[in-house]
Amino acid sequence: MAATVRRQRPRRLACWAMLAVLLADLLPLSETLAVMSVDLGSESMKVAIVKPGVPMEIVLNKESRRKTPVTVTLKENERFFGDSAASMAIKNPKATLRYFQHLLGKQEGNPHVALYGARFPEHELGFDPQRQTVHFQISPQLQFSPEEVLGMVLNYSRSLAEDFAEQPIKDAVITVPAFFNQAERRAVLQAARMAGLKVLQLINDNTATALSYGVFRRKDINTTAQNVMFYDMGSGSTVCTIVTYQTVKTKEAGMQPQLQIRGVGFDRTLGGLEMELRLREHLARLFNEQRKGQRAKDVRENPRAMAKLLREANRLKTVLSANADHMAQIEGLMDDVDFKAKVTRAEFEELCADLFERVPGPVQQALQSAEMNLDEIEQVILVGGATRVPKVQEVLLKAVGKEELGKNVNADEAAAMGAVYQAAALSKAFKVKPFVVRDAVIYPILVEFTREVEEEPGVRSLKHNKRVLFSRMGPYPQRKVITFNRYNHDFNFHINYGDLGFLGPEDLRVFGSQNLTTVKLKGVGESFKKYPDYESKGIKAHFNLDESGVLSLIKVESVFETLVEDSPEEESTLTKLGNTISSLFGGGTTPDAKENGTDSVQEEEESPAEGSKDEPGEQAELKEEAEAPVEDTSQPPPTEPKEDAAPEEEKAAEKEKEEKSEAQKPSEKKEAGSEPVPPAPEEEKKQKPARKQRMVEEIGVELMVLDLPDLPEDELARSAQKLQDLTLRDLEKQEREKAANSLEAFIFETQDKLYQPEYQEVSTEEQREEISGRLSAASTWLEDEGFGATTVMLKEKLTELRKLCHGLFFRVEERKKWPERLSALDNLLNHSSMFLKGARLIPEMDQIFTEVEMTTLEKVINETWAWKNATMAEQAKLPATEKPVLLSKDIEAKMMALDREVQYLLNKAKFAKPRPRPKDKNGTRAEPPLNASDQAEKVIPPPGETEDAKPISEPEKETPGSEPTDAEPLELGGPGAAEPEQKEPPTGQKPTLKNDEL
Repeated sequence: MAATVRRQRPRRLACWAMLAVLLADLLPLSETLAVMSVDLGSESMKVAIVKPGVPMEIVLNKESRRKTPVTVTLKENERFFGDSAASMAIKNPKATLRYFQHLLGKQEGNPHVALYGARFPEHELGFDPQRQTVHFQISPQLQFSPEEVLGMVLNYSRSLAEDFAEQPIKDAVITVPAFFNQAERRAVLQAARMAGLKVLQLINDNTATALSYGVFRRKDINTTAQNVMFYDMGSGSTVCTIVTYQTVKTKEAGMQPQLQIRGVGFDRTLGGLEMELRLREHLARLFNEQRKGQRAKDVRENPRAMAKLLREANRLKTVLSANADHMAQIEGLMDDVDFKAKVTRAEFEELCADLFERVPGPVQQALQSAEMNLDEIEQVILVGGATRVPKVQEVLLKAVGKEELGKNVNADEAAAMGAVYQAAALSKAFKVKPFVVRDAVIYPILVEFTREVEEEPGVRSLKHNKRVLFSRMGPYPQRKVITFNRYNHDFNFHINYGDLGFLGPEDLRVFGSQNLTTVKLKGVGESFKKYPDYESKGIKAHFNLDESGVLSLIKVESVFETLVEDSPEEESTLTKLGNTISSLFGGGTTPDAKENGTDSVQEEEESPAEGSKDEPGEQAELKEEAEAPVEDTSQPPPTEPKEDAAPEEEKAAEKEKEEKSEAQKPSEKKEAGSEPVPPAPEEEKKQKPARKQRMVEEIGVELMVLDLPDLPEDELARSAQKLQDLTLRDLEKQEREKAANSLEAFIFETQDKLYQPEYQEVSTEEQREEISGRLSAASTWLEDEGFGATTVMLKEKLTELRKLCHGLFFRVEERKKWPERLSALDNLLNHSSMFLKGARLIPEMDQIFTEVEMTTLEKVINETWAWKNATMAEQAKLPATEKPVLLSKDIEAKMMALDREVQYLLNKAKFAKPRPRPKDKNGTRAEPPLNASDQAEKVIPPPGETEDAKPISEPEKETPGSEPTDAEPLELGGPGAAEPEQKEPPTGQKPTLKNDEL
């Protein structure tokens, strides 16, 4: 039996090998098991991840902080990010870029470009002659666009997330301000492409905050609508949002909570940065006044001094939020002159008085866009770092008329947590509880076109038409279809922003171009020539406003229809059978329901003469607007793919025929299990209606982007390659620094070890002198020539030194391991011997082990004892400075071999069945005489068990292949493990067994 079991071991190894292959195939899937979110603020960013075992956790940066400054320092041969870059802002302000998100999607004449230049005059801004966009001119050789700088920051955020998650991450949800228009959103997406990130969604930061608030208060949301206002004042801007929470019924998951953005108001420049700039200007004025009589230069002309003042203004604003006054002080502000001045909260509030007057503005905008009043708002919640300023809270509380302001969300991290929850919901690697999110369109979008009309006979004129595509505060994502049905030749139409009257004159200038795209259609006339006998159903343009709020034109089609009569004789028996089976499995589904079920969003058409017609869509209850003549709604909408049109129409006609047949015979319909009798062929001919055949011809589209041209693909690829080269350069630099640090650390640590007793014991004086000399030489080389050494040279030097010291370290490590390993080996040998002795004492009729098995174990025990004694004797003869012959790996190998033999016998005993006892003639079991001296020694069964009822038990918690230690001695047991000399307990008294007895 032993041989049989041993033959099965290779099969077990094969199973493990197969499992390893399967796991190896699954390893690439681990890249999708973690997703991240990036909350991109003007001043700092928060990164969060979700991975198995780590639900919604904020990522710590290299300084173990939960938020990281959005700052990049770009030099000729190195880059710095986060806190390192923020500290470099004082040393090299020109190469340190901050608040660059304000330039995304902006062209040369935008007021925000001039404002950025006034705030940070140390930066030299250049302009792209083709796109008229801005770029930073760091040096004649270095220039970067805002998209490239943002791509660097996103790449850095991904590296932080990957280090925290300990696995690669590619999928991300990125927050953007709610007021970002199409050009700004596309710029963020291009930056993410440069960084190699797959953007699952661009989510508005106010929506992410509302989602985080709702997720953690899911139980408080019910069918009653709750209106909550979020007032978010960050570093660069302010956004006020009105959100309605309510449970709604969904098709997929039943009743689920939902948030709906009802109103949004914003101020693009109201934030903590503007307050800090006011403070900086105040401090600069005080410093100039202190040095007025010294003919000193204006401190404003010194970029380094202004960077120091801005940092002090940031600290001062934070301190004044909790104190009435504070002393501002900077050592060596300019020309080695220290600066010290007292600033009170009253002075700070006076400096920012006009800013505090703008605090209620976003609240009024949000209420107007939501068409609500303050009485309908249940709670006002503060979000954003700048809301910690006491004056902001005071003015806001007065504006909203509430008793108090809500502070029950994390003002800094709420958006990041909501965004990462959305990332987990969008990722295929996680399953989260549904939470319906209905965001709102801030800027309406419409379609404009011009066509000829004949108002009077013979008099033609051009009429300019506008059709609202996505209305203000309408929900998205959604898809829309607009039908142009009075064109039979190529024409153009325009996609523009709608009425932006809610924006002020300055905001309109910052907004940029209100014209989005001009669409030129090619092939309309050719499509009409292809189908002269068909009736035109118009030119249909399909639009999509996706989850990121980015508009796209999916396709443009020319649609034609005609009536086709089908004779019953043409329908084969096989076709009839197929239609019958289709109707049986189709249940009560009508053609309308089937066609609507295939589209993610229902498409609706409107007549230009009668205005727009709104009705809820199939999914997410979205409204759609389109242009077309009013059609008979009783007819089912035809499908668009021409190859599927005929089968669908045949099914519809067949179903209508069956319904008429059933209506004529109600008595047959009521009978259970009865089938309707088919009508006569003549009647079938009369009842079968003519079906519609639809033909769809795709129209060529040429797009001319008007607001901000996207980067061409070749330029985008070059920017991505430039960022990748910079990343590789940074990694090589980090690798070199790591190699240099490792070499230096090894030299110092080894020099210190040479004087320790345990190292001196196993080495001679000559060996230590040789090692010490080589280490000193390497240290001198590192100081003199190490700065110019490559990574390969540093690693080779470290490898050379490690090889030199390998023998010394090996002897010390082996001597450290000997006591523990030898003690474990002794314990295993003793327990194995006791187990073997007990196994041999089992009576023959109860014996479960073969002689071969016990002999094999005895042989292994004897060989192990002999090896140990011989090796230790040989080791005792060797001097400590020589390579030892007693090796810890050999001890472990001997233990594994012995443990494997013991475990084999233990497993056999565990699953062995007791042999049946022989019975006498009367049918009772023969019992051995109690006092028979000629019988074998009686084996004492465990307490509470009979010796023939239970198999031999397994030792207590023994794991195969485990290594015994001194703290947890390996306990083995076997049958008859008790000593033979042990006396039998008195009758009626239960025997007491040791732990290693069975």
